[in-house]
Amino acid sequence: MQKREVKKRSQNNLKSSDLISMYHLMVLTREFETRVSQIHSQKGLPELPHSCIGEEAIGVGSCYGLRKDDYVLPSLRGRSAFLTKGIPPSVIMAAAYGKAAAPSKGKWTSHHMGDLEKGILAGSLLIGSQIPIAVGAGLAFKIKKTDQVCLCYFGDGASNRGDFHEGMNIAAILRLPIIFICENNLYAIDTHVEKVMLIKNIALRAHGYGIPGKTIDGNDIFEVYYAVQKAINRARKGKGPTLIECKTYRLRPHCERYQEDRPKEELEFWWDRCPIKRFKTFLFNEKVLDKEKEHQIIEEVKEKISQAVKFAEESPFPPLEGIFEDVYANGVIQGARLCVK
Repeated sequence: MQKREVKKRSQNNLKSSDLISMYHLMVLTREFETRVSQIHSQKGLPELPHSCIGEEAIGVGSCYGLRKDDYVLPSLRGRSAFLTKGIPPSVIMAAAYGKAAAPSKGKWTSHHMGDLEKGILAGSLLIGSQIPIAVGAGLAFKIKKTDQVCLCYFGDGASNRGDFHEGMNIAAILRLPIIFICENNLYAIDTHVEKVMLIKNIALRAHGYGIPGKTIDGNDIFEVYYAVQKAINRARKGKGPTLIECKTYRLRPHCERYQEDRPKEELEFWWDRCPIKRFKTFLFNEKVLDKEKEHQIIEEVKEKISQAVKFAEESPFPPLEGIFEDVYANGVIQGARLCVK
């Protein structure tokens, strides 16, 4: 994207303070992921980190314009969405450590973590399973006649599963307020997309369901922000879902247990297109950011993550007797169905 085009679009409804906040969130995500990976390699963690380093622009850019009552269903690499939706780093870190201070009270780590107060619905380990859940959330919004929206994230591999096609079809037919965000980082674990699909752009699949589909540069935070904002505005007006494919690349292995085996040239190509580096260059060129402010942000972020680690390490593990808490929902049987109170 040309510098003039980016400048014009950034000034549409984003102030300089917004741009700094978005940059801060991206740097915060990167530092969080880097520190968690270091801790895991040095002494281990209950959580096996699946880093979103290289994909920070997607979570930040898409969530930044959400309202508090909007919902998101993050994918496996959802740290940037958690932070942008307002979950403190200390709480996410406590989850990574399996501590009681986490939303799941230590029953699960931060992967697919949910926090209803922050508008985040919990997912599961099953690839693509968050898509039907998003359909349920969208249907609830429609039944209640609110103008809330739901953002549902998934990877390129999930787009080949039945959950994707069934969920997209129902969402399209019912015109549900969902923005489906495919984080296409080119690999499903270690299988390249070209080995499992002939189409070049996953967004083309939207046309099979009669809804808009758009492929964008997922490493350009402006493209992400404005594409999602357009889809949100459409959804709030009752016009139904949109599929947005964000072309991106994870700069770490699938998880921290894997050895990197992707081509060195490919990694170098994508490191040159690092979303944080690109955004920083823009901010410096437009004099929104300078060396002093950048140093201040980096120091604030490092201190915040250090405090998060301290909090997590000092927090207690859940008590053994808590294993049976929050397992079953309270309710009554009506018409052969469990109705939750």
